[in-house]
Amino acid sequence: MILPKVRDPRLITVRRGGTLTDADHRLLALWAADCAEHVLPLFEQERPDDQRPRGAIEAARAWARGELPMMRARAAGGHAMGAARPLAGAARFAAHAAGQAACVGHVAEHDLGAAAYAIRAAADARPTEPDAARAERDWQRGRLPEAVRALVITDQAARNDICWYAFSD
Repeated sequence: MILPKVRDPRLITVRRGGTLTDADHRLLALWAADCAEHVLPLFEQERPDDQRPRGAIEAARAWARGELPMMRARAAGGHAMGAARPLAGAARFAAHAAGQAACVGHVAEHDLGAAAYAIRAAADARPTEPDAARAERDWQRGRLPEAVRALVITDQAARNDICWYAFSD
C-alpha cells in the first residue's frame, strides 16, 4: 500500500480541489517513469519478450506530453502490474514500478509507488550490498526536477512508513 488514507492536497490537481498544477503533475509522471526505467532491465532480464512494463513507462511519458489519455496510461499500468504477478523479487518490483509510473496521471501520489518499488527492485537485485537501496534512492533524488523537489522530499518523509521505509536515510 503506497497511498495514504488522507490525501495531501499538494498532490491533488487544482481542478479537483488541490494545489497541484498540471505542469508539476507532468513532472511527477516523468520522474516516476525515470525511476521505473532505471530498474526495468531487472524485469527484462527475466522476461525479455514481455513488453508490458516498458509500454507502461512509455505510456507515462506519453500522458505527460499530452499524447495519451489518462485512462489509457492507467490501463497500461495495470498491464505492467499483471506482468509482475507471476514473478518474485527484483523482476516483480521492477514491473510494479513501471505500473505505478503509468498510473501517476490518474493519481499523482503513485509517483512514490514507482520510486519505492524501484528502490525495492535495486535492493533485491543486490542483496549483499547494504547500500543498494540508498544508492537507488539517491540516484532518484538526483533526477528530481527542481520544481517538484521539495514536494517529493516532504512526501517521502510523510509516506516513508507505508512505502516500506524505502526513503529512510
